Amino acid sequence: MASSGRPSQLFRNKTKIAAIPMILTALVVFVGGTIWTIVYSFTKSGLLPKLKWYGLKQYDRLWSTTKWMVSIENLAIYGICMLILVFIIGFVLACLIDQKVRFENTFRSIILYPYALSFVVTGLVWQWILNPEFGLQNIVRDMGWESFAFDPLYNADIAIYGVLIAGLWQGSGLVMVLMLAGLRGIDQEVWKASRVDGIPAWKTYLLIVIPMMRPVFITTLVLVATGIVKLYDLIVAQTGGGPGIATEVPAKYVYDAMFQANNLGQGFAASTMMLVTVAIVVIPWAILEFGGSKKHG
Repeated sequence: MASSGRPSQLFRNKTKIAAIPMILTALVVFVGGTIWTIVYSFTKSGLLPKLKWYGLKQYDRLWSTTKWMVSIENLAIYGICMLILVFIIGFVLACLIDQKVRFENTFRSIILYPYALSFVVTGLVWQWILNPEFGLQNIVRDMGWESFAFDPLYNADIAIYGVLIAGLWQGSGLVMVLMLAGLRGIDQEVWKASRVDGIPAWKTYLLIVIPMMRPVFITTLVLVATGIVKLYDLIVAQTGGGPGIATEVPAKYVYDAMFQANNLGQGFAASTMMLVTVAIVVIPWAILEFGGSKKHG
């Protein structure tokens, strides 16, 4: 027994040694980069980073800038609508496919396909679809409904909802797959028992199935929420932040501040605020997932 345990111990030691470069890279690149960004957010860095302390003035300026406030408002609208609608659409699609429909693999692939596209491609596709001159509006008018109007990307009041349409089109497939995996993990005895007791299907989903899928919902929530916070390429490809600043988002504000306005300090301050937002989402999830598993263990 002792001889068989020693090779196993040697293997574990070698595995730990092999992981050292990865750990060092993570510490230097991610942790080091994060600390560097936070520190320089308190400086008066312009075109190049410099340790000229500026206190909280970058943050005061950030929260008094109209463009930043509009970007926060847009992200809130997009984020709330995205979280609600993508969960509803994804869960409903998963429930429908879970009924063992014919050509399930085909339908699943079609629904998931948009997620395989980059946000840039998605943005360009929906920019064309929502273009009033040759997109959906033009097609419907050619069919006889000449009074039909649908050009959200050209109306500053609703432009963010045009971006939301593209985001839902791409993200619903991922949520559907995650929810479907959760549904397939539900014991079939649950469904048999509910049918025997005469419980309607919608009540079974609402009161039994959804509570049992809590880990899937939490994981999906974290994935979707972090994607919302770093929303950038879809905006750039679809609207460029326009009309005016109607579809500005924090990630685009960071890019513009750092590489167009040559104000690294302002960009670092905005990046730090985005980091805080992500931490608010991720830390509670980590506590729930890993803290809970330790207690059970």
